[in-house]
Amino acid sequence: MQLSTQKQADIATGKCSISTRNVIMCSATVLLMAGCASKPVVNPSQSRLIVIPQYYTVKAGDTLSQIAARYNLDYREIARINNIDSSYTIYTNQSLRLHSGGKDAPRIQVRTSATPAPVAIQSRSLPTQPVRTTAQTSTPVRTVPSVTTPPPILPNTPATLPSGLTWQWPASGPVLQQFELARDIKGIRIGGNTGDPVRAAAEGEVVYASDRLTEYGNLVLIRHISGYVTAYAHNSKIIVKETDRVKAGQKIAEMGSSGTTQTMLEFQVRLNGKPINPASLLPAR
Repeated sequence: MQLSTQKQADIATGKCSISTRNVIMCSATVLLMAGCASKPVVNPSQSRLIVIPQYYTVKAGDTLSQIAARYNLDYREIARINNIDSSYTIYTNQSLRLHSGGKDAPRIQVRTSATPAPVAIQSRSLPTQPVRTTAQTSTPVRTVPSVTTPPPILPNTPATLPSGLTWQWPASGPVLQQFELARDIKGIRIGGNTGDPVRAAAEGEVVYASDRLTEYGNLVLIRHISGYVTAYAHNSKIIVKETDRVKAGQKIAEMGSSGTTQTMLEFQVRLNGKPINPASLLPAR
């Protein structure tokens, strides 16, 4: 669906999104419902009938109408089941539900002899550039297990790596959960009290500061040199705004429990769009 002239102007000036900025894409996903795609069913002929995947992960350049046309679906119905408003904005790495699934899942005829692999769905991704169409997402609230014996708080001595960045811990509280991709934990979760300072882990530029992604609550994204992007989620208050330049250790937000049920900071690091363990960058505590 074509955007109005006013909407395009808003996008160009940054009022609707940060799509005109050269934001490094964050992989995995924003927001966002977990799910698995149905395995295609092959019809033994020159063409085959396959089950349309139940979920689709938005790629850079996708629009809602293009995705719908690809699977012979109605973009308005996709918008309805994903709670997308009439602006039809979607985000790179957003997980879209295409249909309700089950044995009556829609099928599509394709002309290829290759047997398709199941579509891998990434869940709970962080936002990057909004694709030129915009989405309000609604996702379940995550809970974080409590830790009975948190590690002690040790001095925060900055660490300078070959990337040229000087890294430091974004909060001084105990680590509640470590990075573990197998459990879809794409960062570390740091405990504390509501209002505790959240600080930039390294120097960079704020490219996102909003609560539009419900699961992450008040979220800040900072772009750094050498392909790094850091994310700071669940804040009670955001202090910086998009396009602000920040230095390592500068206060950017206050800790809270937005998007979750426990006061904490979820801190993630992406390198060229892929999640990495923040512990590999942060100084020893």
